[in-house]
Amino acid sequence: MDEIVERERTKPNTPATKPGSPTKRRSGLGRALLALVVLGAIGGGWYWWAHREPSTAGRAGNANRFAQGAPQPVGFATIDKGDIRIILNELGTVTSLDTVTVYTQISGQLQEIGFKEGQEVHKGDFLAQIDPRPYQAALEQAEGTLAKDQGLLAQAQTDLKRYQTLGRQDSIAQQQLDDQKYLVQQYAGQVKADQGAVDTAKVNLSYCRIVSPIDGLVGLRQVDEGNYIQASGTTGIAVITQLHPISVLFSVTEDNLPDILSEVRKGQVLDAEAYDRTNTRHLESGHLATLDNVIDTTTGTLKLRALFDNPDEMLIPNQFVNVRLLVNTLKDTVRVPVSAVQRGEPGTFVYVVNANDTVSVRTIKVGPIDGQYEAVTSGLQPGDRVVTEGTDRLRDGSKVTLPQAEQGTKQGAATERTGVHPEQTKGAKAGSAAGK
Repeated sequence: MDEIVERERTKPNTPATKPGSPTKRRSGLGRALLALVVLGAIGGGWYWWAHREPSTAGRAGNANRFAQGAPQPVGFATIDKGDIRIILNELGTVTSLDTVTVYTQISGQLQEIGFKEGQEVHKGDFLAQIDPRPYQAALEQAEGTLAKDQGLLAQAQTDLKRYQTLGRQDSIAQQQLDDQKYLVQQYAGQVKADQGAVDTAKVNLSYCRIVSPIDGLVGLRQVDEGNYIQASGTTGIAVITQLHPISVLFSVTEDNLPDILSEVRKGQVLDAEAYDRTNTRHLESGHLATLDNVIDTTTGTLKLRALFDNPDEMLIPNQFVNVRLLVNTLKDTVRVPVSAVQRGEPGTFVYVVNANDTVSVRTIKVGPIDGQYEAVTSGLQPGDRVVTEGTDRLRDGSKVTLPQAEQGTKQGAATERTGVHPEQTKGAKAGSAAGK
């Protein structure tokens, strides 16, 4: 057995394939193709990199050239003079000048309601009726007691006259005469008390018919017919609110008081406008009525009251509104569009368009804002042109193109191509249409 293994170990290796066989030729061809593919990929990558780098650099250069020298299209406005209104915008609360909660002054059954919810009533209009029968009976009783005591007083006065005659004749004692005098005084006092009871009964009877104490608008009914209401009750029958005129309470900071007081002391009536919560819809026009006499130390503000006629009843008590108070008007002052004013490191500035279609930064001092315009106290003169659109792309010395210049360039190009100005073409078309 060992001899067999030893012979196997010492047996020479024989090649699996012979040199020059077809299998060996196919293996060499594959390696050659793989080498060609790798070389081709390397060459293509180098070519792409070599051509891409100049393109990227070119685009960067173009961008830099555009940023440095390409004119920027902008919008502009010409500085002029006009009126600038000094307006204070404040939040206010609508407050009625007179609000009455209608209570009953006597107790009894509510027999009738004489108003409708939301009805406009006037002073003296009928509102409600309380059962008057108990108070009518009390009045009659008081009148009966008064009549009785009046009779006793008349009798005592007649006896007094008789006793006075007898006293002058010394027919009766002086004590009897004096007693009769005092009896007349007692009956006179009783009659006066009875008269007061009668008047009280009449007043209570008049309270049974409830009427409106003011002109105003009736709110929702607080009690229904048939209920027994008491004078000590805390629930009224209805609430009446005056709406014509109506006021708005608002506050202004103490820094604005000098301007307001200056105009008020001159006798000027300051106009006030009421707008809705969003400050977009106009509600009513009015005027400043009065100022409070003390500044709130916690907020540094003073309360003001403005009056509004409120004919359309657009203002309702406790409504939040925005009040625009016109304090003064600056006449014929230099003004600039708000969109042109910029704020940054130089302070408050604008981009001024020069004659060579470049812009320069110019610092200015501004005043109050009125809508789309802002007053200019220094830095600009009428006729100056300032950029209003496209300021985010500008810097000092940038070149710009203006809308009018672009339009003139287009018209010139059209004239050069056709030999006819566009306005002439419009005129010819209009004449042709008229001839038809």
